[in-house]
Amino acid sequence: MSRQGEWLALAVEEAWNLSLTARQQEQFERYGRQLLEWNEKMNLTAITAEEEVFVKHFFDSLTLISALPMDRVQSLVDVGTGAGFPGIPLKIVFPDIRLILLDSLRKRVQFLQEMAECLGLKAVEAVHGRAEEVARQRSYREQFDVATARAVAKLDVLAEYCMPFVRKGGWFVAMKGHDVENEIQGADHALRTLGGGENVSVLPFSLPKEAGKRHLIVVSKERTTPRAYPRKAGTPQRKPLGQ
Repeated sequence: MSRQGEWLALAVEEAWNLSLTARQQEQFERYGRQLLEWNEKMNLTAITAEEEVFVKHFFDSLTLISALPMDRVQSLVDVGTGAGFPGIPLKIVFPDIRLILLDSLRKRVQFLQEMAECLGLKAVEAVHGRAEEVARQRSYREQFDVATARAVAKLDVLAEYCMPFVRKGGWFVAMKGHDVENEIQGADHALRTLGGGENVSVLPFSLPKEAGKRHLIVVSKERTTPRAYPRKAGTPQRKPLGQ
């Protein structure tokens, strides 16, 4: 898969003027191999072609670079991370970030732990649990510069999962597909209730190789999240704050 590692290095340099080291290219290649091997035993991704993994998982994960001042990001929690996206690709490129990978399925957490060890990543913690419960723990609540999630839920629900993790002055970034306007309008009440600022930034972009359109929704955290949130497990999905 070295050809894909070289492609990713060129794409990253062209998009963000960042140079991947040989070690970082090798880490991405190893991650891709392990992902597809594990995927034969458990459901980690519907994407099984090597080229698509590099475009739709790895490059897509790195698009957060466009949305955030990465030199100010020291800690990040990836909520509902699944197979480690976007957290692990960001950690490979920015190895000094403290990374929490949160997922509710224990088998995926085992995969994430093994990936962090296999790739030689330090300061990575794979946490088994639901966001509604973990965000109430003192060691995680409002402790992160960034909370992000990729295609986990609608924006009003996702905000309740993520915003309680973010420190005041940090950011919540939702990674979404091509149609976001209605979601943003419907989430206005939720974002303000949970401590978000007035301005919501929306960054549209297209993936390389005509792999689709995406949007990043960036919300700054301006106030402490009220203690009532997140509500108990399952409630955000059943009764979204946007309604």
